[in-house]
Amino acid sequence: MVSMAEGRTLPDVLRSVVSGIAACKNVVLARIWLVEMGDLCATCRFREECPDQSRCLHLVSSAGNSSDLNRDFTRIDGAFRRFPLGERKVGRVAASGQPMLLPGVRGDEEWIADREWFAHEGIRTFAAQPLVFRGETLGVLAIFDRAVLGPPDFEWLRIFADHAAVSIANANAFEEIEFLKQRLEEENIYLREEVSAVNGSGDIVGGSAVVRKILQQIDLVAPTDATVLITGESGTGKELVARAIHERSPRRDRPMVKVNCGAVPEPLFESEFFGHMKGAFTGAMRDKPGRFELANGGTLFLDEIGEVPLTMQAKLLRVLQEQEIERVGDTRTRKVNVRIIAATNRDLKQEVAAGRFRQDLFYRLSVFPIDNPPLRERSEDLPLLAEHFVKAAARRLNARAPKISAPMLRMLSSHSWPGNVRELQNVMERAVILSQGGPLQFENLGAAFGPSAATAPAENVPLLSPSGVVTRAEIKQREAQNISAALQQTAGKIFGPGGAAELLGMKPTTLASRIKALGIKAQKD
Repeated sequence: MVSMAEGRTLPDVLRSVVSGIAACKNVVLARIWLVEMGDLCATCRFREECPDQSRCLHLVSSAGNSSDLNRDFTRIDGAFRRFPLGERKVGRVAASGQPMLLPGVRGDEEWIADREWFAHEGIRTFAAQPLVFRGETLGVLAIFDRAVLGPPDFEWLRIFADHAAVSIANANAFEEIEFLKQRLEEENIYLREEVSAVNGSGDIVGGSAVVRKILQQIDLVAPTDATVLITGESGTGKELVARAIHERSPRRDRPMVKVNCGAVPEPLFESEFFGHMKGAFTGAMRDKPGRFELANGGTLFLDEIGEVPLTMQAKLLRVLQEQEIERVGDTRTRKVNVRIIAATNRDLKQEVAAGRFRQDLFYRLSVFPIDNPPLRERSEDLPLLAEHFVKAAARRLNARAPKISAPMLRMLSSHSWPGNVRELQNVMERAVILSQGGPLQFENLGAAFGPSAATAPAENVPLLSPSGVVTRAEIKQREAQNISAALQQTAGKIFGPGGAAELLGMKPTTLASRIKALGIKAQKD
């Protein structure tokens, strides 16, 4: 009982209980079932007998001594891994809270499911004690014994079961405390990230028709729990839209937890999403909640959802439908209440057609789609955005915000902004730094704009105004010139440090797709 009382984790306690009993003379099998949420109802052998599929008994620990050396009594995934409450011997003990002792078993009784096994092992007694803590039945402790047990033995089993119930309750409490501690630590990280994001980006800026439409869509969907899919090129501010939905929702008091699916190594997806138990795999030194648990009651933002591998998509779909998860290495099912917002820069319809993305998951995610257009399609917002980023950068640098002149706006409007709003933000922040408290300047930012923009006469560059329009052909031409200039400067290098993607402030994959779309020829040394 000492090792049982010292156990701090539930698996350790359960293992100590059944191993301790199995070490006793004549014990063939000792098992523990705990009351948990119903989870295997579709395939459970007792489904027709189950009066309430919301809860049942889960086999969580097993140990014994068999005369058959090939038999493994530690397995918990066999035919009796689930029992309905109130049905069969074990189920009735759990439902009633009353113990059961059946000594002198012959082996031909109707209730015995495997008579051959009873005869082979010479079992003479079945005994079961409810695991009760503070009036609540946690589960059932049952043994199969080769001896005929009497009242003194049964009383000993009751005392053992009472100690086991206390140890199980304590282990659950320790796990809950550890989980809450980890959750608090993770939430603090997310809150710091949110504060940083708000300080860096602020609200959605712009007065164009497309921005007004996005804001209307946000107001419509935010009060609901509908799943939202935000699409758009890299750098368009998809996370900002997700944050706006969360902040306008009833879940605003809980954190918005973000997962960058493109940054998660494929073998770690399940652990990252659902968490893991200590010892579940090499390096799992402690129990760790996954992002779904951390976002419980709040919002989970799945950025770059198109990067989730096919093997993981089926599990993700099940969780979205059932709102239930299982940590890696755990047998318990945990309920979660999470609102999902996903984002991608891929065309998921094309991904579905190519067999790289599940169609059912696509439909489940795109209940309410929001398209975030690129900056080149909302060019009338550029002056407001530029001013916003200048002021934000000046606040962070504790400097005076420089004014943006009309020629500067003409220079900005001449750029196609392949990196979108993120690129604009980076350019304006660099310009504020270079200004050193004086007028805003871009003369050292030729690499960002390319020679066509940096050297073009101001009168040849249309000014963005209600009456000024730049044609789509001109936008594409300037974008191609800008990318070509970057490729020339980097000797055709796209990926990695010093590459054209880094120079332009955009993802290498996005740059590669734009090069292909615009028909730009590869640069040669």
